[in-house]
Amino acid sequence: MEVGRLRILGVDPGYGIVGIGIIEISGNRISHVFHGAIETSKDLPRGKRLKQIHEEFLRILEKFSPDECAMETLFFVKNVTTAIGVGEARGVILLALEEKGVPVFEYAPNEVKISLTGYGRASKRQVQENVKRFLGLSEIPRPDDAADALAIAWCHALQSRMRRVTHGKD
Repeated sequence: MEVGRLRILGVDPGYGIVGIGIIEISGNRISHVFHGAIETSKDLPRGKRLKQIHEEFLRILEKFSPDECAMETLFFVKNVTTAIGVGEARGVILLALEEKGVPVFEYAPNEVKISLTGYGRASKRQVQENVKRFLGLSEIPRPDDAADALAIAWCHALQSRMRRVTHGKD
């Protein structure tokens, strides 16, 4: 990590789509580096989808060299089958992060919403609009999963800054 620079990888874990958002803190400035998604086909067997997520995620780690990763905690109330797939995808993502030595920080969905809007029950659209505005983007990042990943990275940037101030490192 360069002195005074922190590159944060935000991840919105999923089985069909993994949202990726990368921001960088330099001094007091937070800037957009990249956003996108890893998408897997429903036609592929489960093992091949997980392998694809792992391999593409490793390429992102190698290309962007993040210092830290922020990920949304796994939270489901409805579909157990979806939760299992997302849990497996999270597993291969966590494995890749461990392989590259990138520390992981996790945030609940309401923490992310509060950091972007000040309100834990904000709408998805409110969060996306603030991601666009705070990062100086011309439009809301697509797919939605990428916007969510940038929101998670933004949440971590604020939390990270608070830790540095609290511990006298700023």
